[in-house]
Amino acid sequence: MPSEITCEVHTVTFFNDSTGWLVAKVRVPGEPGTVSIVGVMGQVTPGETLKLAGEWTTHPQYGRQFAVERFEQQMPASLTGIKRYLESKQIKGVGPVLAGKLLEAFGDKVLEVLDETPEKLLKVKGVTPRVLEKITNSWNEQREVRGLMLFLQTHDVPTTFAQRIFKHHGAGAVHKLKENPYGLAHEIQGIGFKTADAMALKLGFAHDCPQRLEAAIVYGLFNLSDSGHLFAPRDKLLERVDALLGGVGAHLLDEALENLAVQKRVRVVNLPQQGIEEAVYLTHFYNWEREIAERLHAIASHPAASLSEKVAKTLPAVEAESGITLSSEQHLAVSQACSGKTFIITGGPGTGKTTITRAVVRVLDRLGLKVKLCAPTGRAAKRMSEATGFPASTLHRLLGSEPGGRFSHNEEKKLKADVVVVDEASMLDVSLFLNLLRALPLTARLVLVGDVNQLPSVGPGNVLGDLLDSETMEQARLTHIYRQALESMIVVNAHRVNEGKLPVQSPKPPPDADFFWVECDDPLDVQARIIDLVSTRIPRTYGFDPLRDIQVLSPMHKGEVGAQALNELLQARLNPRGREVVRGKSRFRVGDRVLQMRNNYEKDIFNGDLGWVVEADPREQSLTVDFDGRIVPFESSELDELALAYAVSVHKSQGSEYPAVVMPVVTQHFVMLKRNLIYTALTRARKLAVILGAKKALSIGLGAVGASKRHTHLRYRLQESFNR
Repeated sequence: MPSEITCEVHTVTFFNDSTGWLVAKVRVPGEPGTVSIVGVMGQVTPGETLKLAGEWTTHPQYGRQFAVERFEQQMPASLTGIKRYLESKQIKGVGPVLAGKLLEAFGDKVLEVLDETPEKLLKVKGVTPRVLEKITNSWNEQREVRGLMLFLQTHDVPTTFAQRIFKHHGAGAVHKLKENPYGLAHEIQGIGFKTADAMALKLGFAHDCPQRLEAAIVYGLFNLSDSGHLFAPRDKLLERVDALLGGVGAHLLDEALENLAVQKRVRVVNLPQQGIEEAVYLTHFYNWEREIAERLHAIASHPAASLSEKVAKTLPAVEAESGITLSSEQHLAVSQACSGKTFIITGGPGTGKTTITRAVVRVLDRLGLKVKLCAPTGRAAKRMSEATGFPASTLHRLLGSEPGGRFSHNEEKKLKADVVVVDEASMLDVSLFLNLLRALPLTARLVLVGDVNQLPSVGPGNVLGDLLDSETMEQARLTHIYRQALESMIVVNAHRVNEGKLPVQSPKPPPDADFFWVECDDPLDVQARIIDLVSTRIPRTYGFDPLRDIQVLSPMHKGEVGAQALNELLQARLNPRGREVVRGKSRFRVGDRVLQMRNNYEKDIFNGDLGWVVEADPREQSLTVDFDGRIVPFESSELDELALAYAVSVHKSQGSEYPAVVMPVVTQHFVMLKRNLIYTALTRARKLAVILGAKKALSIGLGAVGASKRHTHLRYRLQESFNR
């Protein structure tokens, strides 16, 4: 049972407007002096009376505190409390001087006057109609937020979302939630269908009401998009939604789907090429697929001067200058990439993608073309720049990302470029690729470079795979592995894995060996070995810095060898002490390696960016993170965008390379074990790769190919556009 206290707010130490996180000093009857309270409570004011439920805790730095779980705000009960409340400047337009005049005029009834007859304030000297409007607007806003907080608590919705909900809905937020709480699921980031559904059912919405069924279908489609799908076959979608809702009947879901189609929130279409009679799209995904096909065709078919002869003359000079001799396969790929309007270079490790890209960029530059280089992640862009000798940026920075997910370069303001070269193209989702196409002038040339056998994008779609399968863009599929690359067991085993074969041990002993497979079955044994390898054995043998050079890649987040458990153990071993901020179950210390978990356009950092904590402020619950030289502050409300990164999922490692990679492969992870996942993890390693796990688990993963095929139709839309 939680403890309950009634207290009067003495001072507010810290308040975060975005999340409602509060630290305050309060006076509690029977307690000497003041007591600290912490929790998500919204804005409170000195002088207010609070009724709190929670538990007493002891913070290692700040001592005894009351952690608030539930709360109720009450108006100040005493004249002293009212005076402190009015003097706190929380009510806009009221300062200490005016507070004194109001108390003199209305005494302890002043808050009642604000509530019921605010026009009486005009009798007080200094209160003009303009000042009165400011006071009443501020007072009403506070009252709205208080009411919203209480409403959310009553319906078991985390009050963390109160500020976001109020900013979205403004006055009347409670009324709008009562009207249709399901709107929360797609309007407010962080609130899913299940939270909104629980509130709606408590409010008396029927189990089979149209709002619930429609919201569940939309949620089902968004949920599938998190797994990369752009559409779902109708029967499978409705079966999934019916299970989510606990069984409401097919006919009611059919009606709900028809209603969504009438509202143009979804599109139901026939896809005969895939044998799907009815495919259900969220409308924007349907439109994006069609627009990508149309825009790519427009760029590919727009007339351009032939560069074939100039390229043929320039390429030998570039080879001589670079000190490289291209093979016939590479020579053809460079010539085609430089001469065509759109081109794809794809192949596995050691097949020469980097060499070809370097040659393409240098030839086009010598021909006087303005070439822009980019990649989906900062680390991939940095590698691209190092490999070519030309500046490269992230795609987001190239397009000019703006708050709200918009881009400054778009169909109305095109990029000033003759050629755009995109590396790590397997990471392109439909949204990012479409925004690139919108920003490209029709006169521009587009070259995509990537390994189609890697995991597809984190976001929805299978852009590179669909482009290659459509055969609408010219392409070079590189298959020859060059002799130097064959000396690397990382490269050899990556190709073996891609062929469904078990990896083989390096014939060399450490520290010359660059690949190890450590066979062990027990997940706890694997866990212990990983901690020992990362913290002791690999640094001692290879000289790698465990904090900077070694990356653990796990197929899953949960379990003994999931990213979550490994992060806690590795943090405790590699960075056990220092200033820290604790947020929920997460603990961040100065020196920790962290990962950005979502795109933040305001801060210009993106999903998958890796950084290091350089400052931590426990009282304000804030961090400062260094992302490869870019110093970025994080307030308390933004900490859920960060995660420890001693161990990360293989998906989050896309676009990055590390000196050393350690990967557990255990049968616990069989749901996630796929051939392209193991392949992607191996190809992230530059100098050393270690796999720990059972032969059975590896065999499961190598045998799972095509099992995670994404529902997309871009391949066929491209063929339709190009064959008109």
